[in-house]
Amino acid sequence: MHYKTHMIDCQPVALRLCGCGQKPILRAMMQAFTFLFALILGTSQFAAERAPVTVFAAASLSGVLEAAAKDYDGAVTFSFGGSGVMARQVAAGAPADLLILANPDWMVWLSQQGHIGPDTQQIIATNSLVVIGPSHAAPLHPQDLIARLGNGRLAMGQRDAVPAGSYARSWLQSVALWDQVQTQLAETDNVRAALALVARGETPLGIVYATDAIAEPLVSVVYDIPAGSHAPVKYPAAALSPAGTGFLNYLTSAAAAATFAAHGFGPAAP
Repeated sequence: MHYKTHMIDCQPVALRLCGCGQKPILRAMMQAFTFLFALILGTSQFAAERAPVTVFAAASLSGVLEAAAKDYDGAVTFSFGGSGVMARQVAAGAPADLLILANPDWMVWLSQQGHIGPDTQQIIATNSLVVIGPSHAAPLHPQDLIARLGNGRLAMGQRDAVPAGSYARSWLQSVALWDQVQTQLAETDNVRAALALVARGETPLGIVYATDAIAEPLVSVVYDIPAGSHAPVKYPAAALSPAGTGFLNYLTSAAAAATFAAHGFGPAAP
């Protein structure tokens, strides 16, 4: 903490009793006021600098962001959920310093609503989509998906609110399975919830990000979904405060890139 020292001009009592002493007295009062104001301002600035950075992020980033934050020079708090939920909370005025989503479309929506600037987005990582089954499950051919499901359901994010669900729908449409599988979907509020359904054995198959499958030992990848069958999986970030800008700058550093790679994420798209 930095303080500025101000000298207060002390005048003799006799001087204060005459008109000629009024100016020195006023000057001393103003100097004292300035000193107190600077002290209060400096204290509040110090407190703001030490306050945790609040990050709202897509659920699929929960492991990697927590790992990256361990090496950041400052405290960070996270709130994870579906990208649509996070975006709507920011639009409603939630006090976030940094927003990271799993789909640029929600950032575009926030920009159109006037909540973020049109040029403030920055891609920090990429990902891919996979079909998962129980641990040690046999590989899957897309045309065998309905038979593998049997009477069970396919776990995936909500098609209209969760980016992973939107990507999954695009792939299922590309292989002409969407119409057949719609009645057997188990749609969740975020991709990690879909992962949990398969890990607990409540659904035989699920569609999640490749990084989710890596993070859960109770599931295995049975099919790698081709990247060209859906929109690219990108993670755009937007700083909403100076504190958020500081953490975002760290997330684009070489050290943070190594952490993302270690968790299975691809590099930021050029």
